[in-house]
Amino acid sequence: MSISISTVHTVADLNRFIKMVWPLYKNDPIWVPPVVADRKKLLNRKKNPFYGHAEMEMFLATDGGKVVGRIAAIINHNHNTTFNDRVGFFGFFESIDNQEAANALLGAAERWLADRGMDTMRGPYNPSINDEIGLLVEGFDNPPQILMTYNPHYYSRLIEEFGLRKVKDLYAYRLTAQGFLNPKLERVQKVVREREKLVIRPFNFSPKEAFQRDVQILKNIYNEAWAPNWGAVKMTDEEFDFIASDLKQIAEKDFVMIAERRGEPVGFALGLPDINQALIFNRSGGLVGAGLALLLKKKKINRGRILILGVKPAFQRLGIDAVLYYELGMRMTRDHGYVEGEASWVLEDNVMMNRAAEMMHGEMYKRYRVYDKTVNKN
Repeated sequence: MSISISTVHTVADLNRFIKMVWPLYKNDPIWVPPVVADRKKLLNRKKNPFYGHAEMEMFLATDGGKVVGRIAAIINHNHNTTFNDRVGFFGFFESIDNQEAANALLGAAERWLADRGMDTMRGPYNPSINDEIGLLVEGFDNPPQILMTYNPHYYSRLIEEFGLRKVKDLYAYRLTAQGFLNPKLERVQKVVREREKLVIRPFNFSPKEAFQRDVQILKNIYNEAWAPNWGAVKMTDEEFDFIASDLKQIAEKDFVMIAERRGEPVGFALGLPDINQALIFNRSGGLVGAGLALLLKKKKINRGRILILGVKPAFQRLGIDAVLYYELGMRMTRDHGYVEGEASWVLEDNVMMNRAAEMMHGEMYKRYRVYDKTVNKN
């Protein structure tokens, strides 16, 4: 092979960057094509507020003019300010099963990060910890749920051969109605509600003023509750609003709730219908608007993902998380007829959340991995 590496500068380059995955996955029946418009929005360095405090360069690998891989190198300055380190990231990695191509891509990202003073390369982050992260290393027999990554099994070999090593694993738990709504969880949540004077109220999607107030509540809880977690970086107001606006388009109102303890908002849960069950049929990735809405209406969705569930640190270990899990589970199964759910992702060393998943008889059925490498500055 004769691998050439180029950067993405033009609209045509960006289209090649996004659309190179279609030939790569054309024979994979459980791959879920991305929506092209969504990918463009995520990668738009002028409109996505993440890039207000981050830099990114995108690279394409070609062989004889044919695109055989891609990668992005990312510096999140808010991460480095938060942790007082010099970590750079790689993301959006895709490659044919060829070590030369993978090395050329990863090497290009590493050199770009080294030139800007980074001493560690970490990933995959697409493009941040508040987006899709991790490489799938276990659980290749099930389609990915909404906003979770998916990749061929050989990617771990390509990445590890380059010299990247595990820094953290992330778990995804499969939950069923039979295991989820068990007598122990029923007892625990009832006691907690009474003892803590806990009320679970709906998130206000309208009117606009109420929506904005509740977004601010979620923002405050999120940034406070996740601050102690590994790698957590607070979202700016603009980032949170950007994500909230996107999720509002696909959210099921019953699956967004706020926990109030004696009138004070202390936690929230956000579940999403797994629209990947429909998007898997959108093989072109081009549907938007009415066409996408029609596809979602036609295809039966009977599973959901617990995307975010958190409680402010001062109110953790009171069992409030159990109440939120129970409430979300009841709404998904009893009210919407879902047969399955996924709690993801959970850090491998987050003892409290892993215990909660076990209490719900969750099956850890997928493992995602984040890798590190000391940057070669030669």
